Amino acid sequence: MLYWLTVLSDGGDFFNLFRYITFRAGGAFLTALIFGFLFGRPLINVLRKRQGRGQPIRDDGPAGHIAKAGTPTMGGLLIVGALLTSTMLWARLDNPYIWMILFVTMSFGLIGFADDYAKVSKQTTAGVPGKVRLLLGLIIAGLAGWWAAQYHPVELTNQLAFPVFKDFLLNLGVLFVPFSIIVIVGAANAVNLTDGLDGLAIMPVMIAAATFGIIAYAVGRTDFTEYLDVHYVPGSGEILVFSAGLIGGGLGFLWYNAPPAAVFMGDTGSLALGGALGAIAVATKHEIVLAIVGGIFVLEALSVIIQVLYFKRTGKRVFLMAPIHHHYEKLGWSESQIVIRFWIISLILAMIGLATLKVR
Repeated sequence: MLYWLTVLSDGGDFFNLFRYITFRAGGAFLTALIFGFLFGRPLINVLRKRQGRGQPIRDDGPAGHIAKAGTPTMGGLLIVGALLTSTMLWARLDNPYIWMILFVTMSFGLIGFADDYAKVSKQTTAGVPGKVRLLLGLIIAGLAGWWAAQYHPVELTNQLAFPVFKDFLLNLGVLFVPFSIIVIVGAANAVNLTDGLDGLAIMPVMIAAATFGIIAYAVGRTDFTEYLDVHYVPGSGEILVFSAGLIGGGLGFLWYNAPPAAVFMGDTGSLALGGALGAIAVATKHEIVLAIVGGIFVLEALSVIIQVLYFKRTGKRVFLMAPIHHHYEKLGWSESQIVIRFWIISLILAMIGLATLKVR
C-alpha cells in the first residue's frame, strides 16, 4: 500500500525510498515486530480467558509436558496478524505472487484455527478430522500451484528447476500442479509436526523465511540471476517484503513462546507458516531447495512416516516416540538442548541452501 507513495516522488526525495524492495522489507520487519510486542500480551490474556484449560496435552507424551497444561494455544493469530498487516502496508499489491502466498497463508491459517478451536472447545487432542484437513489443504495448494504457473515466465512454466545444475529443467507438464500440492501441503504438515516444544518450530521457520527472502530477491533481479546463473522469475523479489514480515512477526511471537511458553502457536500458526514456505518455494522455482533449507521439517515428518509404517508392519517402533524431537526427550535430552541444537542444524542447512545459488 505504501508503495504508491512513490507517485509523490520527483525521483530524489524521501518518497523515492518506497520504490526499493529492501527499504520496504525493513519497514515490514519493524511493523510486524512492533505488532507482536503491542498485541502479544493482550492476545494471550484474551486466549487464556476464552480457553480456560488451554491446549489439551497428550496423555502418552513426555512426562515433562504435563506441566504445560493450561497454556493457551492459537498464538499463531499473533504471527498471522502481524504478517498480514505488514505485507498489506509495505508490499506492492499489484504483485500476483504476494496474493498467492497470502491466499495460502490465510487459508491454511483458517484450517488451523478451526482445528485449534475444536480441540480447546471439546478439550480433546482430536480436532478437525484429518481427512477434512487434508482435503481442504489439497484444494488450496492446487489452486496456488495453478495460480503460480499462470505468472511464471514461459520458459519456466510447469518446469522443475534443480539446484547446482543451472541448465537442467524437468518439464512436469500437467504434473506441476500435483507437485505443487505435495510441496505446499507437505511443508504445512511438516512444520505442524515440528511444533512440539517451546520455540522449536518458529526459529527454523524464520531461518527458512530469511533464506527464501534472499533467494526470492536474487531470482527477481536480472543482474543477480545473470551473475549467479539462476533462473529469472520476474516479480519474485517482492516476496522479500513478505519474508521480512514473517521474520518480524515470528520474533514478536518468540518473545512470548520462549521457554516456558506463555502461549503456543497451535495449528493456526504452524499450518499457516508451513504453507507460506511451500508457496514461496513454488513461486521462486526453488522447491527442491526447500527440502534442504527445511531439512528439520523433513526429518520430523519422515520420523512420523517411518514410525507409523514400521509399527504397522512389525508391531515395533523405530523411535522411542515420534516426531523425532520427542525421541530425544525420551533419551533424556532437556527441552532447551533439543531446541537449540535443532536451531543450529537449521542454520547450517540454510547456509547449504544459499550456497546452491552460486554452486552451479
